[in-house]
Amino acid sequence: MLAIIAALALVAWFAEFEYAYLPDRSEVLNPHRINQHLAYDFWGRSYTAAEVAELRAEDPALTAHLTAAEGAVALTPELLALGREAFYRETYGNEEFTTEVLGMFDGAMTRWEFTKAILRARRMGTDNLQVRTGRTVTVGGREIAKGTLISTGLDVPKGAWAPMGMKMKYKRGRIQSGVSCAACHSTWDPASGRVVEGAPNLNLNIGTLIALASNSAGLFVNTELGALEQYVTERSLTITTDAGPVRLPDPALVEEVVERVFMNWPPGTFDSTADLVANPSQIPDSYTWRDHPYGWTGFAAVGPFLGISVLNNNVHALNSDGLSQVEATEELFGFDQEIAYGLVLQNAANRRYRYRTDEHGGRPSRFFAQINPTPLAVGFNEMVAAPTFPKGSLISPDGLFISKPGRRVWELNNAISAFQNSLAPPPAPLVLEPALVTRGSEVFTAADCRSCHSGPAFSNNRIIPADEVGASPSRARALANLRDAMVFPPQTWSWDTPVPVPPDARVLEVPTDHLPPDFLNLAYAFDGSPGGYKVKGLIGLFWTPPYLHDSGVAVGPDAARQLGVPGTLFENIRPDPVNSLRAMVDRDLRSRVIGANAASARAAAMKVTGTGHEHWVDEAAGFSVEDQDALIHYLLSLTFEDQ
Repeated sequence: MLAIIAALALVAWFAEFEYAYLPDRSEVLNPHRINQHLAYDFWGRSYTAAEVAELRAEDPALTAHLTAAEGAVALTPELLALGREAFYRETYGNEEFTTEVLGMFDGAMTRWEFTKAILRARRMGTDNLQVRTGRTVTVGGREIAKGTLISTGLDVPKGAWAPMGMKMKYKRGRIQSGVSCAACHSTWDPASGRVVEGAPNLNLNIGTLIALASNSAGLFVNTELGALEQYVTERSLTITTDAGPVRLPDPALVEEVVERVFMNWPPGTFDSTADLVANPSQIPDSYTWRDHPYGWTGFAAVGPFLGISVLNNNVHALNSDGLSQVEATEELFGFDQEIAYGLVLQNAANRRYRYRTDEHGGRPSRFFAQINPTPLAVGFNEMVAAPTFPKGSLISPDGLFISKPGRRVWELNNAISAFQNSLAPPPAPLVLEPALVTRGSEVFTAADCRSCHSGPAFSNNRIIPADEVGASPSRARALANLRDAMVFPPQTWSWDTPVPVPPDARVLEVPTDHLPPDFLNLAYAFDGSPGGYKVKGLIGLFWTPPYLHDSGVAVGPDAARQLGVPGTLFENIRPDPVNSLRAMVDRDLRSRVIGANAASARAAAMKVTGTGHEHWVDEAAGFSVEDQDALIHYLLSLTFEDQ
């Protein structure tokens, strides 16, 4: 009997399996695909099969550059299928950091309570997984009792065994969980019972999920700590840096501060910039075709697909790994990288990764080098260093490329980008009246909206100075600290480079001649510029409220009371697209929204204002209420087929 028990224990320890939900096309509300006629992407330039055939007939040398070795991405059905699967299932190994360092299931939410919530939800499906806390905890100075119901905003489609966009993995006797693109960029629609591919998860409560983890400080770069010296106590560990011994901040004090910040994130937002400033922005949609440059400031503008791959890379090469930027700590934050290693690891959930002794010369970096699960990369995730590493560049601001061993550099990332460029939102579930749509189009023109919102995505693809936009300015300056951490021009390995990268790998210079002269000052806020915000496309507006980068223009179904982030997202009330669009163009309603945001300490702490984009279509601007109604009706009708 003992032998049997021992054998079962060994099997349980060494056995591994994983699961991530991938919806069948019949379970998707928007299975239609666009751009199926395209054959290649070459640094953002699209070629159709007919164009390639014509060029080759004219002169074969004209298409010699359309190879992976020269920077081209062949848009095959196989690549699109690979991209869709990776969109839902690929985590690049971030379950190791999320579970073992951040401690997603070692804080208030236990594995058992999380599992029970999924089993309850899968019978009917849910767009907001409700999980009871498995223990009493103190989070950000606030006690949360055992059994408290937490709204996670995670979507569990009917019949799924895990939330959409979460890979559940059994490894070394533990259940781990990682995150893929779909957790943020697809949603389950309760009205239809189907998945809306590419729509942002409007109520995903990422901040609360991080705050409830046991080591929220693992993502300290997305919060505001101020001077680290203020957190040093008699309990602080002493570590060794190049400048001599230094005492780490007390983990309990740091944890309380970062938890407060994460608890203040509005649902549906995420802070994707590592600048030690709390300014989360709205999760964007993945209806990316011709909506370049990408990111709210337009920082992702070069490389394949006009920058989509840069944006996607940023998520896994930076946002889901607290140590990916550790080599640039001095340039970014002004303190030694040993401190960054220590802050992330001193309270790691799994003792294997927890820095507790000075056996390694007091250097947390040496400790991490010994236990690093991906020794060929910096940090935990599956990555390779760019040719410019440890410096970043416009194609990878942190100098890292998410890439899996056994594949080619950026193979999965480029596949995901190609898949996103094939997505179109489902039509708004409204009864569209052709006459009202026509009138709305006329109002759109009369109000001069087309001067910015034109082209296939209803964007002129420009970046507007932040002071001209008038929106909350914090996010526009978020990348200013990257100036000393980047080199120009950008470089990459060729797309046929295997992973691990061999010593003789081919280096390509990434074209930047399409960028305007003021690009760096607007997108990155370099040289003292206040930065800017890109002109956002208008496709799929029904699926993407609230509006503006800070989610500040939010109005619920009850436009009299449910105003701003405090009256909607903070109350787990979904913003209404019609009412929220009205607040975009009606100055009286907007002023009430701005007032509601300003009255909330939580919203103010996260730089949420709802200000900016003051292009009014109201009576004071010479338009009637009927004109306003028609404009909103038109905006909700827009698709990629409308040019």
